[in-house]
Amino acid sequence: MTTSNIIVLVAFAFYMLVMIAIGVVYSKKTKNNEDYFLGGRNLGGWTAALSAQASDMSGWLLMGLPGSVYLAGTGEVWIAIGLLLGTILNWYIVSSRLRKYTIVAGNSLTIPSFFQNRYRDKKGIIKIVSAVIIAIFFAVYTASAFSSGAKLFATLFGNSQNGEMDQTAYLIGLIIASVVILVYTFMGGFKAVCTTDLIQGLLMLVAILAVPIVAYAILTWDQGFSQALISKGVESPENYLDFLKNTDGSPVSAVSIISSLAWGLGYFGMPHIIIRFMAIKNEAEVKKSRKIAIIWVVLSLAAACLIGMIARGYLSTQLEAGSSETAFIRLIQEIFANNGVLIFIGGIFLCGILAAIMSTADSQLLVTASAVSEDMYKGVFKKNASEKNALWVGKIAVVVVAVIAFFIALDPSSSIMGLVSDAWAGFGSAFGPVVLLALFWKRSTLAGTVSGMAVGALTVIVWDYIPLVNGQTPGAATGLYSLAIGFFLALLVNVVVSLISKKPSDDIVKEFESIKNIEI
Repeated sequence: MTTSNIIVLVAFAFYMLVMIAIGVVYSKKTKNNEDYFLGGRNLGGWTAALSAQASDMSGWLLMGLPGSVYLAGTGEVWIAIGLLLGTILNWYIVSSRLRKYTIVAGNSLTIPSFFQNRYRDKKGIIKIVSAVIIAIFFAVYTASAFSSGAKLFATLFGNSQNGEMDQTAYLIGLIIASVVILVYTFMGGFKAVCTTDLIQGLLMLVAILAVPIVAYAILTWDQGFSQALISKGVESPENYLDFLKNTDGSPVSAVSIISSLAWGLGYFGMPHIIIRFMAIKNEAEVKKSRKIAIIWVVLSLAAACLIGMIARGYLSTQLEAGSSETAFIRLIQEIFANNGVLIFIGGIFLCGILAAIMSTADSQLLVTASAVSEDMYKGVFKKNASEKNALWVGKIAVVVVAVIAFFIALDPSSSIMGLVSDAWAGFGSAFGPVVLLALFWKRSTLAGTVSGMAVGALTVIVWDYIPLVNGQTPGAATGLYSLAIGFFLALLVNVVVSLISKKPSDDIVKEFESIKNIEI
């Protein structure tokens, strides 16, 4: 191992030990399920905002998105625009009302328990359906984070040949990433996750802003940016830098733009993000969090897109499609080289990628644990279970889902963007319409909710995995993102079934109408 690798490894080791130490500290403060899964509903504005957004923007932000822009140009930034719009709407429409409603609806600790309390589901049907959907799609989502960590490790410390990932280094990185994330999530619970997310969110922001600024300054010191792109093989910089064109000059299709913007719909149904809304201390902190979160997202998404573009003109070796997701890593390696101080600074910035990976995976594992413990074990199968037993069931669930995600991520050729896309569509379609209708439509019913949830999840599975059109999946054949069709189909089914089913009881309607008078 080279001296440079050792310096970077020291930075990584220090960072990971700090994360584990936080888990140890908060393990001593976790006394019951409300502490472990929701932190006692006592999050401050900064912690809530950065925890929500760090949990949102996984390794996808620093690897998947820059990799897509690196290959295809600014025509890929429509996804970032969709995500920005979704973030803004989520904080302004959902955050405050969900915080209030979950208190009124039986002090719900999880999203599935909120659904059950909202619709008076005595049989626990909605909890079981929700928990199954969460377990399935979060296993895929967590796998994307593990894969990001493994690719980071393999890129830095492996011996890649012909652009292919070093299999041994990838496996070692996968094991390290999985174990570290698992340890501090298992021990510390929600407060540990949110505290580490606060640190990781700040680190991500520093890394994602500093690196492209430095790289652009170096790149354009003695030449224009377009000239730098031409020198690195971009035949037509004006097409590469045009939001409405592909690199070959053809217009970005309407289907592509719609599919990219549809990513924004996913926010309404992301359990690991909206659970933060439920944990915020009060209304004043909600408003503070909203501003912080939106500023963070604007800066980070813009910077991620710039990283892809600048890397295309900066990197000495052109990356192929299979390695384009390492563009940010390669950029840091080339900028921060030559002496120990620069290498260590580069190592800290590379920890920003670790931060993006870990801040999402820990949140997903925790939400899965709460779904299994609170919603299935204690909520349906053993309602008289003690707090201690339920807590241990949740922790065991963390381990099980992490193991499943580990095996999904074993393939080095798996696309981070692809894994995130599938999970994002699944959650957005299954839970997005349900959350909005539960919060804002008093006529919504249990039958409509369960039907819409099931249709949303199944639509994504069929659209993305079942080859129904000449041997192709509907998604591949049409180019339309499954979230776009799944969300609106689930919404339609929910509304129709609710209208033809029995009206909600008077106590449900009264509870719904009381939200406007609640202060937090």
